[in-house]
Amino acid sequence: MAEIEIPDPHEVKEKAENPFTRQIALFVAVYAVGLAVASFGGHNAAKEMMMAKQEEANQWNRYQSKSPREALYRNEIWKLEEEEKAGPLPPFKAALLKKYRDEERRMKEDKKEIEEGDKGARHHQQVVALMQRKDPYFDFAEVGFQLAIVMASVAMLAEKKWAFWASVAIGVASLLLTVNGFFLLAAVPGFEDAAH
Repeated sequence: MAEIEIPDPHEVKEKAENPFTRQIALFVAVYAVGLAVASFGGHNAAKEMMMAKQEEANQWNRYQSKSPREALYRNEIWKLEEEEKAGPLPPFKAALLKKYRDEERRMKEDKKEIEEGDKGARHHQQVVALMQRKDPYFDFAEVGFQLAIVMASVAMLAEKKWAFWASVAIGVASLLLTVNGFFLLAAVPGFEDAAH
């Protein structure tokens, strides 16, 4: 059986009272909060992207379902217009021609609304593109906060100030990436290219 070394209580108390150790512990807590926020942003961006892609597909399906009906109305209009060239249409066929023209016009308007309206397919494509831009910032911020926590742990255990300052630098960079993920204040080369 392996031997387990139990730390000396006086040594543990001494480490806990060390101001450097307390400072690192505080920073680790801040990094953990930053990690939670970056994780939230990343999950939210991924969820929004999935929902927008699904709605975009739904909109294009609606668009495509309107096209055959519009073509059918167009064909019927042509037939009735050819009959009309030969002579006046009976009243029921004239009414039918008017109805087909109205329906064809409505189908065209519906298709345009589906394609370019406020919540149309193009809108959802823009949402997907926006979320694809945001997502890498959150991903890299999450990794950065995790690395900052590891470096802070190394600093605490080895009592190395360089490791602490490395964790601070990584933590600040991760914070900036998180903020940029939410607001897209600056386009970081390589990040947004990876999203496409």
